[in-house]
Amino acid sequence: MKAGLPQPTGVIDFNSDIGESFGSYKLGMDEEIVKYVTSVNVAAGFHASDPDWMARTVALAEAAGVGIGAHPSYPDLLGFGRRDMGLTTDEVGHAVTYQIGALAAFTAEHTLQHVKPHGAMYNKAVRNEAEALAIVDAIKDYDPNLIHVVLAGSRWAEIARDAGVRVARESYADRAVTPDGRLVPRSHELAVIHDVEEVIERALRIATTGRVTAVDGTEIDFIADSICLHGDTEGSVNLASALRRALETHGVEIKPLSQIV
Repeated sequence: MKAGLPQPTGVIDFNSDIGESFGSYKLGMDEEIVKYVTSVNVAAGFHASDPDWMARTVALAEAAGVGIGAHPSYPDLLGFGRRDMGLTTDEVGHAVTYQIGALAAFTAEHTLQHVKPHGAMYNKAVRNEAEALAIVDAIKDYDPNLIHVVLAGSRWAEIARDAGVRVARESYADRAVTPDGRLVPRSHELAVIHDVEEVIERALRIATTGRVTAVDGTEIDFIADSICLHGDTEGSVNLASALRRALETHGVEIKPLSQIV
């Protein structure tokens, strides 16, 4: 552990991306996933979902008592939000604002716990300071109390902290990372980790030691406030159940982001 870094607290949020169905097409096991997580990132129409699915997903999350966040994306339904659209920073900010407002309108209190960008928008914010700032500014302007979910250890996290907003550092139980802490691109065969035992071991290490093994075998700092498990990963429900049980067995408290940051 590098000197001066905040230490793991033994308390962590467990989040998942849900609400990614569209029209007559249903994706993911949302009804089961919400039983095990403490926060959810709900698609807001640009990469998946539509008004009907947004309403259903928000109702599901509210009934489960989990923290609800918007999961904004580039306007890329065809590519599931995983393609860089080359938007200007103004366009990025407007897209984020639009999707936050759309999703918040379906909640009982017309407010959200957090915002976590999706796919290519998320990945670009990690490597592009102008993009990160546009996202941070849009969220802050909409509601300065919203929590910004950002990749742990990234320059994006520093930009958000410098803006004086609430920041949640996110890690991934089922995604490989590069030696510099970025997510391995999905085009790489090792990008997604499917082995249940490996996912659990990685999550436990992140939650208790703030360390993780990168794709090249090196050990890196990866201190996080939240661990993400993708709801559309094969066997995600069983994995979510096993992961939560393992974390609690090892004394890790699992709480929504609103109780952590």
